[in-house]
Amino acid sequence: MTHSPRRGTGTRGASGALDRLVSATPDKRDRVVDAARALSIVIVTLWHWTLSITHRNADGDLVMPNPIDAVPGGWLATWVLQIMPVFFLVGGYANLAGWERHRANEESAGRFVADRLRRLSVPTAAWAAIWLAGELITAALPGPHHWMWQWFPGYLTPLWFLVMYSLLILAVPVTATLHARHAAGVLATLAGLIVLGSVLGRGVGLTWAEWVTAALVWLLCHQLGYAWRTWRLGRRPLGPRLVVTGTGLLALAVLTMFARYPHSMVGTVGDTESNIFPTNATIAALAVFQLGLLALITPAATHLLRRRGVWKPVVALNVVAITVFLWHMTAYLVALWVYERLGHTLPSKPTADWWAQRWYWLLAPLAALLALIAVFAPVEIRTRGSSRKPNPGGER
Repeated sequence: MTHSPRRGTGTRGASGALDRLVSATPDKRDRVVDAARALSIVIVTLWHWTLSITHRNADGDLVMPNPIDAVPGGWLATWVLQIMPVFFLVGGYANLAGWERHRANEESAGRFVADRLRRLSVPTAAWAAIWLAGELITAALPGPHHWMWQWFPGYLTPLWFLVMYSLLILAVPVTATLHARHAAGVLATLAGLIVLGSVLGRGVGLTWAEWVTAALVWLLCHQLGYAWRTWRLGRRPLGPRLVVTGTGLLALAVLTMFARYPHSMVGTVGDTESNIFPTNATIAALAVFQLGLLALITPAATHLLRRRGVWKPVVALNVVAITVFLWHMTAYLVALWVYERLGHTLPSKPTADWWAQRWYWLLAPLAALLALIAVFAPVEIRTRGSSRKPNPGGER
């Protein structure tokens, strides 16, 4: 019997590279930002896998509502678990950090934008190429072909984030400059425009105003990320941190109780209106509230994240964050395919049996995702590899 002396070399090499990244973390790095990004990825992934009542409708297509309407008071959990504002808060923080670094190195705005967009576009292009090739191959086979966006549109829904985030990256040279000159003024102006857009859209019924408001909400979230960094909110005394949190919470209460916006921050069965599509003022309030929560936990979280055993998984997840975001729904589809091939029928209601199956919808997609990460994470890592300095927490 013979065996290769190189067995396990790849695993040891990856582990060693991760250990070097962990050790390279500078003391001044705000680890809470990286932890917030990692936690956001985890919540989005687990929400789609375990809290979606994915089933086939009368046409045989896959739909994936959530069980919030069936859980008394479940809407309250969405004030924490609707994590998309945190993505943009973290994105604003990271983009401003990158912009400041580029300016310090006297590099052009164009280079900054190209570098940031490349980190998103190359892994996304690899994902799109694989899926498009699969679609074209199946379309060429005999018989009718049902395109992905027809039989499972929910698969593509999360990708709106990449489009909006890319637009915000394009605007960074302008928005970062405005923030440096008129930080509070910019936030106040955006908040005022969101109020105006809400009146025109929701009150007067102008559809275009609703979509303009949606874009302004995500821009506000991104600008709040700038404020998070420059105002060092997590290091402020307790009073200012409580004010930010309370302001967001009060705005949420007013909007949902008196302005009659839906209580849930995600779309639910039976609601005629959704706060997230098109995005409205409640998500702006939610961003302020969640920024306050992040600021409140910063001192304790920073202390915890200095433990190597806690920080290492945060670094590991951030290194492959885009890969996880892009491929976690593919992993979910693999689990769905296996489930139905075993003769099971996808339940359409959150029954006791549905809740009892949550273990499968955690473990099966996770196994598939780990395999996909092994294949596609190198694309993301190589794309980021042109950075001149180690980046322990991922994109900054």
